[in-house]
Amino acid sequence: MDFTQVDHIVSQVEKSIYETFPFDPKSELLIGVDLGTAYVVMVVLDQKNNPIACEMEFAQVVKDGLVVDYIGATQIVRRLKEKLEQRLGQSLLRAAIAVPPGTGAKDSQTHRYVVEGAGLEVISILDEPTAANAVLQVNNGVIVDIGGGTTGLSIIKNGEVIYTADEATGGTHLSLVLAGNYRVKFEEAENIKKDPAQKKEVLAVVRPVIQKMASIIETHIADFDVDRIYLVGGTCCLEGFEDVVEKEIGIATQKPHNPFLVTPLGIAMNCREEEVIQWR
Repeated sequence: MDFTQVDHIVSQVEKSIYETFPFDPKSELLIGVDLGTAYVVMVVLDQKNNPIACEMEFAQVVKDGLVVDYIGATQIVRRLKEKLEQRLGQSLLRAAIAVPPGTGAKDSQTHRYVVEGAGLEVISILDEPTAANAVLQVNNGVIVDIGGGTTGLSIIKNGEVIYTADEATGGTHLSLVLAGNYRVKFEEAENIKKDPAQKKEVLAVVRPVIQKMASIIETHIADFDVDRIYLVGGTCCLEGFEDVVEKEIGIATQKPHNPFLVTPLGIAMNCREEEVIQWR
């Protein structure tokens, strides 16, 4: 797949963290809220899916896809909402959210209550890989969303999701391995993981964890005819991550520019009146 268009719009979302793009103040905006294990991200688009603004904040309010600090999560979402409203000069009213595949109705509702507690009406709930596919537009293959706490995947055939799964492993596990290897605190390990100057050494240290993730993917796709793997999620930002997965599974593996922002962008794209609330 040619990711040229995908990479362009994701790059625009990146820019919108620091720059507010022009928009029609009379048109209702599309809001996506991603409650992640490491970051809470809020993306604002116009009705044509053009990025307008984005805010994010480091957080530890979600663990393995579940909200563990309701008050803290609500406060963060409210802060992001207020920052964006100040940048845009208008109120934000409605949002879409996403949860890991297989999340039950009760846990999905908790995500919803967090966002509604911050003053946004939730009009759509979908699973994370499906949200990512709003951006990627994969017709056949498997989308794997590896965040801080979970690895979720959706197998797509002829444009339809035919299988979803989720496992409790993600970037947090990479950071724990780095913390043990360098004998540093978790927060410092997180910084080491993101340091471009240490990317080769980091990849060597965490390679066994990535191989384990690849094994999880391989197990879930074993009974399906999958010829390409698409990676999204912050954990996949590590350079060389896709090469390890491809070598372990033996299936062509791709990731777009800054896979961290793909799912939040896809969530915002699903913030439309005709969307129905769904739990997968």
